[in-house]
Amino acid sequence: MSRLQKQIDFCQEIDQEKGIERKTLTLKGERFENDAEHAWHAALMAILLQEHANEEIDLLKTVTMLLIHDLVEIDAGDTYAYDEKGQENHYEKEYKAAKRIYGLLPEDQRKYLMGLWEEFEAQKTPEARFARTIDNFQPTMLNHASKGEMWKRNQIKLSQVLKRNEPSKRGSQVLWDYSYQNFIEPHLNQELENDTKKSD
Repeated sequence: MSRLQKQIDFCQEIDQEKGIERKTLTLKGERFENDAEHAWHAALMAILLQEHANEEIDLLKTVTMLLIHDLVEIDAGDTYAYDEKGQENHYEKEYKAAKRIYGLLPEDQRKYLMGLWEEFEAQKTPEARFARTIDNFQPTMLNHASKGEMWKRNQIKLSQVLKRNEPSKRGSQVLWDYSYQNFIEPHLNQELENDTKKSD
């Protein structure tokens, strides 16, 4: 198989990302967004918000990371961020999917994208940390727009929200502070506030 054919086969395969529904409502709350919409939105947000990263980042690398990190869900499916049981074998399923999907590409591109996916998961570089911040910031922003609908619908507690979003401050303290003050705190009911006090 020629190099070009492998690249085209990959490009066709990843079109399936458009059909993977996430558990995040779009801004107007009329439907769930899909993985491709999330990736596009997060990548553009990274371009616009890069000045708020804690460390200097390679923007192209960060944007590429955001565009490709959820392609694994073509095979593994989307796991809701607050589904603790679903998270148990989450990495293993996604790693297997990454090997197959990125494996459609020519060897050099396979290594590059697989490496970026593993880097995103490991969270040890400035780019991976900022990409994770954006990956958390985007759905939290949309959840705020729907008045916290998905947290209410799934009875999500403040402790869960903070645990999920805790890595955000490692990529951007500014964006984490903004997210907490503007997207998270306004939707805390008395029960969630009491839950926080108990954990303190």
